[in-house]
Formats: sequence, structure tokens, C-alpha cells
Amino acid sequence: MNAEVVIYGASGYTGKLIAWHLAEYGIPFIAAGRSQERLEQQMAGIVELKGHDYQCVAVEHNEQALTELLKGKKIVYNVVGPFMQLADPVVRAALASDCHYLDTTGEQDWMFHCKRNYGEQYRARDLLLLPACSWMWVGGLLASELALEHPGVDTLDLLYLADSYTSVASTMSFMRMLVNDQFYLENNALVTWPRATSYPVSVPDLHRQLRALAWGGGGEIVWYEDDPRVANCSILVAFRNAEMVNAVIGMVEEFEEKYNHLEGDAREQQTNAMGNAMVSEEPPREDPNINRSIISCKARGNTASVHVVLRGNAPYLQTAVFAAEACKRILQGEQRGAGAISPAAAFGARELIAAIAQRGHLTWQSKEV
Repeated sequence: MNAEVVIYGASGYTGKLIAWHLAEYGIPFIAAGRSQERLEQQMAGIVELKGHDYQCVAVEHNEQALTELLKGKKIVYNVVGPFMQLADPVVRAALASDCHYLDTTGEQDWMFHCKRNYGEQYRARDLLLLPACSWMWVGGLLASELALEHPGVDTLDLLYLADSYTSVASTMSFMRMLVNDQFYLENNALVTWPRATSYPVSVPDLHRQLRALAWGGGGEIVWYEDDPRVANCSILVAFRNAEMVNAVIGMVEEFEEKYNHLEGDAREQQTNAMGNAMVSEEPPREDPNINRSIISCKARGNTASVHVVLRGNAPYLQTAVFAAEACKRILQGEQRGAGAISPAAAFGARELIAAIAQRGHLTWQSKEV
């Protein structure tokens, strides 16, 4: 088999969705992870892989073993999180193997870490380094890019709403983000969000207000930090389930009271435990008729103002389409630029929107106000 794409962490919830969509795109892949038995079992359970060209490969989670796995490959799609805890060896192995690196993180600090510590090395080798190549935070990035097409806009106020359950790994990632510093952009400077704080928000298509959290700070901040087009950018994530919001805030308050003194591995272990207490089993595959999403971007400048709304469904399935589309474009040599750049810069915002829309997961609306 001549596979040039590796899904690392393929047996997890998001990894299996990416495998399915790579098969739909006709892209051979290696499903990699720590357990050969689990990989083979989970891949065998994906009906869409029947007849597709793939291989399961067990690998130790260390830089040397991963470098051997990635030699001769073009792309590694990393879905093993929390990323700040686990992803450094994968990034270093990809760099050593001249392999493009993409992942599905929602962790803002991991994105800053990648950009600041590996970005120039990847750029020098003409390789892409794309953390958060997933619905969160690509969705808001796409809405932002549509808004920035309007002259005079320099301020982006973003809101996410997803009617989906989170995976086990996603919950651990978000739990660690909620108790660590997360940032928004104000007058070209990074400002820290207050912790354990919710905000009432108005969501398009709903009459009632919902509560929102800063959640993970947002990946858009990482990409727009040095972008001359953007002076201000903030991201909130809204939830219909008020009880869940209360539970999350309660856990963050508990952490602040009992565990905020912890540092390093002890701190990470505690957030993992709290995340597992919230979600210990993988959710069912999303149903587009039930699991819907909205991303709203209200943008303005001194006199200009525009409102962009992306209405979609099944955020995890959108992530899988992003993954397959990104892999297809890299394999065809269609990527733009290198280093730590945004998925919109690498593949084009309108091109990614068109790919998601073609699969029935997205419509969008832009209106000057």
C-alpha cells in the first residue's frame, strides 16, 4: 500500500470520522495509534471503509518511533489530545520526516506554542504546521475572512453555538483550557479573559438569550494576533443547556479554590480527571438533523459594519470534511504558503466553505448593517 497520509489517534471518536471521509475522497491512509488490536477493531466497525485501501499500524508515543512511522509520508493528522500534554513529539517527528503536520486541537495555548516554537522551522522546510484544522476554530476563521472582505472592517466579535456532545478527548482539552489563561485581542494586544464567567448572548435564529463562555479563548486569536487587518477579536461559545454551563463554571470554581496551586503534570492530571468526570464515554455519531451549529461574526470598523452567519450541522463531521479536503489539496500540491499559517491562508476561505457546503453541512449569509 502506498499511503501518504497518517491519522495518528485513528481509533478515537474524531479519528474514525476522518478515516471515513478520507475513504470518501479516495485517499489511502495509515491508521496509527498505540494498540494494534483497538485500531483493527475500530476501523473494522466503520462501514464506509469497506473496500478502501488503509493499514493499521501500532506505534509507541515517542519522537523516535513516530519519526520512523512518518518517514516517506506527506501528512500526519494528529487527533491525540490533550495536545499541550501529548503533541510535541508528533510535531518534532513530522518536522524530522519532512511531513506536513495538521491537528484537531481546540487548545489556544497549544496553538501559540506551535506558532512560536516550530513555525519558522516548518516554514524553512516548506512544510505546513496547522493546529486546529477542525470546526473549532476553522468555522469562525471562515466567517471572519468573509467579513474581512468588506473594506474598513478591523474588529471581529465571534460567537459559536453547537448542539453536539463533546468527545472524551475534547472534554479533557477544554477542561484544561478553562482553568488556564485564555486571551482575546484588544487594540492589537492580548488580554486575558476572566475565569468562571458566563455572558448572556443573543444567537441568530433564536428568540431567547443563551449563556456563553470564553471556553478556550479561540484559535482565531492566534492567527489574527499579527494580522494588520485585525485590531480586535473575541470569541465566545454558547450553549443551550444552562445546567451544563452551571456545572462547568462550578468545576472551574472548584479548581480555583482547591487545585489552582498545582503546577506542571499535577495540574494537567487534575484537569484530565475533571474532564473524565464530565464525559467518560464517546458520544454517538452525529445526526445532521439533530446536531446543528451556528457561527456568528459581527464585524465593524470606524464606519463599516457587516454580519456574517454560518448555519451548519454536525461539527465533528465538518471537522472530518476539513481534514479530507486539506489532505486532498496538499497531496495535489495546492496548498499556499508554509509554516504556522491559518487553514484559510493555506487553502482559501471560500474554497473551504464551498467544500463544506457541497457536503450539505453549511450555508452562509453576509449582510452589511
